[in-house]
Formats: sequence, C-alpha cells, structure tokens
Amino acid sequence: MKYRWKITSILIGMFLVAQLIGLYVAYVYAPESIQVLNQTSGELENKTAYHIPYGMAPPEDVEPTASVTSILIALAIAVSLMLLLMRLKAEVFLRGWFFLVVIIGIALALNAFFYGLPYASLVSLIIAAPLAYLKIFKRNMYAHNGTELVIYPGIASVFIPLLSIPSALILLVLISAYDMYAVWHVGFMQKMARYQIETLRLFSGFFIPYIGKKERIALQRAKAAGNKNKKVPVHIAILGGGDIVFPIIIAGLVLQAWGLVPALIVTLGATLGLTFLFYISKKGKFYPAMPFITVGIFIGLAIAYIIR
Repeated sequence: MKYRWKITSILIGMFLVAQLIGLYVAYVYAPESIQVLNQTSGELENKTAYHIPYGMAPPEDVEPTASVTSILIALAIAVSLMLLLMRLKAEVFLRGWFFLVVIIGIALALNAFFYGLPYASLVSLIIAAPLAYLKIFKRNMYAHNGTELVIYPGIASVFIPLLSIPSALILLVLISAYDMYAVWHVGFMQKMARYQIETLRLFSGFFIPYIGKKERIALQRAKAAGNKNKKVPVHIAILGGGDIVFPIIIAGLVLQAWGLVPALIVTLGATLGLTFLFYISKKGKFYPAMPFITVGIFIGLAIAYIIR
C-alpha cells in the first residue's frame, strides 16, 4: 500500500506540475486588445491580438461561446477516426499522427518560455522534434513523462481562446459523462489504452510501470540464487491526456478572466479531486478520472468566484 501511494503521489505531482506550466503558457498567450488603423475609414479600431504561433491562433470572427459544438464534433471525429484506424491496424499512420501532435504541443509550450527571443518559434520546433522522436519511437520513460508535462499545456493554449468559462464548464460536464460511459459501460478507454501501450507502444498521458512488493521480493530471491532470467508481471499506473488538458483549459480561462489566485484555487481543486480518486481506487481497476477532477474544479471555481 505504501509503495502504491508512492507511485500515485508521483502521478499527482506530475499532474500538478503540468497544470502550473499550463497556467504560465496561458498567461503568455493571453489575448490582448490592440488598436489598428482601418485602411478604408481611416479610423482606429480595437482588435484582439493572439501570440499563439504556427497558425494556431483562432480566426478573428470566432466567438468563444459558439465553439462548444464545434469542439465536441472535432472530438467525436477524432475518436471515430481512432477507432477506424485501430480496426484497420494502421499503426504506422497512428504513430505519425501522434508524432506530429506531440511536436506541436511541445513547441507551443516551449515557445511560451522563449517568447520574445529571436526565432523563438523556430527554436521551439527544433527542440521539440527530437524530444517527440524519443517519446514516440524510443519508449524512454523519462522522455515520455517529461514531454507530457509540456504537451498538454501547449495543446490547451489552442483551445482556451475558443471558449468562455460557462461554455468550458458545459464541455467539462459532457466530457465527464462520456468518460464514465466509456470506462464503466463500454470499456472503450481500457481498450484504447491497451491498444496504445501493447500495439503502438506509446501512451497519450502519464505512464509509470512498476512492480509490486511480492514481485520485488521474487526478483531479489532470483537474483540471490543466480537466476537473472526471472520474469515477473509489471503493473502500470496511468493518467490519460484528456484528464490533464481539460483542467488546464478551465484554469487558463479563469486566469485570464479573474486572475492568478482564483486560477490556482481551481488548479488545487482539480488536484484534490484526482487525489481523492486515487485514495478510493482499487488496484487493477480502471476508473474515469474526469468526473472526480470535474467535481474538484467546480468546488475550486465556487471558492474562486467568492473571493475574486
């Protein structure tokens, strides 16, 4: 039990670090109102300027409150495409897809840290490419989890300008309901996680392999007996990418609307919700994390609203 909590504590710690990085990225990419000269009328007009590179900034005519439906449609298409490609066993294409998404996510986050420096977006891409290669094709656990800390802050920065706080909360509730259905009723999340880990040999989320107490004792005894080929089952502790990115989106919106302290309270609520899930969870079972994280977010959001 003590060793299990050590592993879950690492997951919770990585989750929190990713959230804090996400807040910083959201702060850097916060839109600002600028005045531009209308060439036709000759008058100054207020326009919203975004600092998100690689053509990821939203179109000027997109209203944040009108984007929930389009995001849900995009997610439905992505899930459907994933299922189709899994059925077609298109592993090469899927690895390429993941590779491109990882590069973009890492580069967006790194660019926030390099923002204002010469060629920041180009340097970020140059750094992101080999890190993505290590993550997708070399299965290095340090590279995998290290890049996960910045991938989701980068991805979240694309969605934050498309949403308002109310619309994001609606999206959060819908995603949580889907998560419960996908895990507890149809088992889709488990199948997709196993497919990623066993077939694609990658995973979109935090991933920590470990062996239990009995297995460690068996290895020690085998080593003492000179048996170096002893095999034991390896357990894994995972936290999906969606469980990481959606809290960042909410906290990023709160940061831009209400300020740093309310955003940190929302982040703390999400972290405590995840901690509660790990506290009640049982070894070897899958749980939908989003409902627990969502409850924590709503509690944090209520407190943040009162004190803002």
